[in-house]
Amino acid sequence: MTFGQALVHQRVQLPTVRRSSCHRASRCAVVMRGSGRFFIGGNWKCNGTLQSVTQLVDELNAGSVPDSVEIVVAPTFVHLDRVQRSLKSPFQIAAQDCWVSKGGAYTGEVSAEMLHDMGIPWVILGHSERRSLCREDDELVGMKCEYALSQGLKVIACIGETLEQRESGHMWDVLDAQLAAIARHTSLANWANMVIAYEPVWAIGTGVVATPEQAQEVHAYVRKWIAEHVSAEVADKLRILYGGSVNDANCATLANLEDVDGFLVGGASLKGPSFINICNAQNKHS
Repeated sequence: MTFGQALVHQRVQLPTVRRSSCHRASRCAVVMRGSGRFFIGGNWKCNGTLQSVTQLVDELNAGSVPDSVEIVVAPTFVHLDRVQRSLKSPFQIAAQDCWVSKGGAYTGEVSAEMLHDMGIPWVILGHSERRSLCREDDELVGMKCEYALSQGLKVIACIGETLEQRESGHMWDVLDAQLAAIARHTSLANWANMVIAYEPVWAIGTGVVATPEQAQEVHAYVRKWIAEHVSAEVADKLRILYGGSVNDANCATLANLEDVDGFLVGGASLKGPSFINICNAQNKHS
């Protein structure tokens, strides 16, 4: 029994999900455009010293970004307060994770209530590193999304397959299960406070980037899945981000893909000038 399954005891298993037929690089539902501003997230992961974080914040504050882009950065927990106090608008702050329920006797964890109390608006949940290194399963990720949303946080929910899963032909089953767990725990109203980040695990921190065709194919698939299993209205409005070695050299091409509504950036978000360039990706010529 996995951790997530143990937490819910006798709750029902994930539903069987019907495979979407949309495996092509085009929007498959009618007028499918993620509404709202283009979204850029910067995940700083387990990086940073007081000196480097101060320098990075100074570089971001000195940069110029368009009003058409919503930008969120996720420092470590120990740097959240410092970054929140020093980073200027339009940059917003996210936490990199939070606990699955109300705070209490959970050593080392940080609750959604604590983040909300601090005025932190966003949280990243279900990142592949949490899934693989901390053994977070689909059920637990879905529950985390549910609780964080119920406490007033906005959620960047991550999905993605490993290279083995892609090459073995199980990629779509993996994505189906990850989406199903999130969808089963998320009310229709709460989808307005969620973005989905597709991060192929084989492209995270490796320097390997999904081809534009690969990225668009999966993003279109996710949008059609949401239209079929949640609602067409949610799919119309949902912003789907690409994450996987995004940098200032490839961001313009990826930003022009029809179903890519933004990025979740890893390593390049630790370099102020590079991240500013990525935030201006829509203004670049691919």
